[in-house]
Amino acid sequence: MWDWSYALDVLPELLRAFLVTIAATLAGFAAAACIGMGFAILGRTRFAPVRLAIRGIVEFIRSTPLLVQLFFLYYSLPMLTPLSLSAFATGVIGLGLHYGAYLSEVYRSGIDAVPRGQWEAAKALNLSRTRTWVSVVLPQAVPPIIPVMGNYLIVILKETPTLSAITLVEVLLTAKNTASVTYRVFEPYTIAGILFLALSLALAYGIARIEKRLKRRAAG
Repeated sequence: MWDWSYALDVLPELLRAFLVTIAATLAGFAAAACIGMGFAILGRTRFAPVRLAIRGIVEFIRSTPLLVQLFFLYYSLPMLTPLSLSAFATGVIGLGLHYGAYLSEVYRSGIDAVPRGQWEAAKALNLSRTRTWVSVVLPQAVPPIIPVMGNYLIVILKETPTLSAITLVEVLLTAKNTASVTYRVFEPYTIAGILFLALSLALAYGIARIEKRLKRRAAG
């Protein structure tokens, strides 16, 4: 059933498409990390209208499917505004918004874990609110949640095939296109699965190493 000659022939094209998958994963995670932090900080603002608006946006994003959000950004948004983005940019923004909403809750848990005395000490030192966040709160809130954020990185990797719905030619769509031309599905889909598995295992190993290092640092 397995044809090595055919597998080696389609492998370079699948690897090129996998680079697109990796780029979308990393860019989407970076966007989600930044958006999530913004949601978490704005969600704690003293201004009730802003706080309620952020809470509503986060709940709306978390309560609707990623695919619907991608369709809206790629197909509907250009009809409503002059803004027109490429499939890759739309995919990164969609992943960033969707998982930024989830990461905002992760950030919130880390921020809530910062002892109240740290906030009071920053206030006693007359630090500005920005300085308090940058120098006192976030350095203590972020390290403990890095393993959880790493798990979301793997989740985003597994979600990248969804971007094929907005015409982004990532590895799974490439495997599908290859199979539709050659009528051989075993090799391209198997290779795509192996690539996802290899990267997922590598990321999981890296996250585990980081978690152990953080635990040793905390214990020391």
